[in-house]
Parts: sequence; structure tokens; C-alpha cells
Amino acid sequence: MFCTKTGTALSAGNVRRDFRKVLKSAGLNANEWTPREMRHSFVSLLSDSGVPIENISRLVGHANTVVTETVYRMQIRPVMQEGAAAMDDIFRGGSGA
Repeated sequence: MFCTKTGTALSAGNVRRDFRKVLKSAGLNANEWTPREMRHSFVSLLSDSGVPIENISRLVGHANTVVTETVYRMQIRPVMQEGAAAMDDIFRGGSGA
């Protein structure tokens, strides 16, 4: 996937080194980010913004949505909102339970 200027494959160490350079240029702490964490953030932010999980799966190269949903998507806002709505219904005397 990643190659040098001459077309040969980059080693994992070279990819990490170049990734740290990009993070530093962006003003981020290179010790706090990895390519994997950026991938998780990418998936979670797109999902939180309403992008369909099928589209996100295709963007990150997954064959289906299972890995995207179970491994990469780290969403808490929808769960919190659903729980808060249920509690509101319960305390208002609604029939949500």
C-alpha cells in the first residue's frame, strides 16, 4: 500500500517514522497517536456524522460492515442519547419500559 519514491515497499518502521513527522507538523503529540487510532477516529467521526455504515465500510476497505461496526466504530453519543430518552420517559410516567 505504501511505497518509496522508487516504487519499493516501505517497511512498517518507515511508515511509523513518516507518520510521526506528519503528526508533529500538525501540532499533535506523536506519542499519543498511531495510524490505527486515526483509523478508529475516522470511522467513529463519520458514523457520528450520519454517514451510513455501508459507505464507511467501503471507505476503509472492509468487505462488509461487521468489522467496521464491532471493531472500529467507537460511539458513545447515540447510546447516551438513547439512555437519556428512556430515563426521561420513565420519569415522566411514560410507557417506555
